[in-house]
Amino acid sequence: MTEAWIIDGVRTPRGKGKPSGALHGVHPQELLGGLLRALTDRGLNADDVADVIMGNGEHAGDHANDVARSAVLTAGWPVSVPGVTINRFCGGGQQAVMAAATGVLAGWQNVAVAGGVESMSRHSYGQPLDANNPVLRERYPLVPQGISADLIATLEGFSRADVDAFAARSQELAATAIKENRFARSLVPVTDAAGTVLLDADEHVRPGTTAESLASLPASFARSGAKPRDDRSRSFDDMCREVYPEVGEIQHVHHAGNSSGVVDGSAAVVVASDDYAKAHGLTPRARIVTGAVLGAEPVIMLTAPGPASKQCLRQAGMSVGDIDLWEINEAFAAVPLKVIRDLAIDPDRVNVNGGAIALGHPIGATGAMLLQTVVDELERRDLTTGLVTMCTGGGMATATIVERI
Repeated sequence: MTEAWIIDGVRTPRGKGKPSGALHGVHPQELLGGLLRALTDRGLNADDVADVIMGNGEHAGDHANDVARSAVLTAGWPVSVPGVTINRFCGGGQQAVMAAATGVLAGWQNVAVAGGVESMSRHSYGQPLDANNPVLRERYPLVPQGISADLIATLEGFSRADVDAFAARSQELAATAIKENRFARSLVPVTDAAGTVLLDADEHVRPGTTAESLASLPASFARSGAKPRDDRSRSFDDMCREVYPEVGEIQHVHHAGNSSGVVDGSAAVVVASDDYAKAHGLTPRARIVTGAVLGAEPVIMLTAPGPASKQCLRQAGMSVGDIDLWEINEAFAAVPLKVIRDLAIDPDRVNVNGGAIALGHPIGATGAMLLQTVVDELERRDLTTGLVTMCTGGGMATATIVERI
């Protein structure tokens, strides 16, 4: 039976997602194209690549018109290599890798490159999640994700101290990982056309962050949650209470320090069949065991990672205790806290090198980055299995299990 193997993976450092960030001046096509060139430098034969599948959450402006195909061309790869860009919001990069694995397992392709790119400093941030559709808005009064995260915290009883403590842990673990060069195998510096290095390390991390220093930050979504938003003078908090009347007052506990960082970045993973890898003398790093996607109630929006992980485990015939390392994307601190609680996961197995709160979350690229992170760390610790899961816009989640080879 054909298997889908991860052969290699590369990513850029995460640059601060603002005009002053180190990667703001680099077009997203170039962020991704540089990684494609790096893969060929590391031994990949671009002529054999059946498809380049990339996630992106913007699909407009500099990310428009199939950024995956544009990156193939800007990288100087053969014009015979196609590219496709997909959007599952934050789960796009992980979905891209699962799509590549599906193609390999089906026997439709022998090798594909999958991942994602997001230059958040170049985002327009123009459309609400319902794209101004009044019919959808009436059926599901979708609110911004930060409000959804505060709704989760309110329902789950996560205090401001709880989410700040989790955020401080993320910063501490990420700082240690960087100090010990744990990301070195996958990290590719970004250079300009002259070869000058623009960024060679993750730029968003704030070493020395403590729960005490985070406690001084104001809640980010209290004011926006209370402001009237529609012709009925409903606020986002009101909309939450219409769907979840039991919550009463929304406890706004999330802020910039315990939410995922806004960053620029890209990632690319080589997925190949076992037959292709053996025939070309390629050393596999991990096997993609299975993947799952799942939807959940879209107003609370961010609760699907737990159910998606359970589905993934069922498909693999595994249990929570069979997973050595978990990567649960830190969109907001309440998200991994809920998954840890609901699945009774040992916290010491979760996000052991920090997460998006410290490192940043380049939307369509993050899932592929997390897959690289977990494979790298499984190798470093001589462990076997990892599960990556993340919430996405619209009330969905992606989940993937990998097994080290």
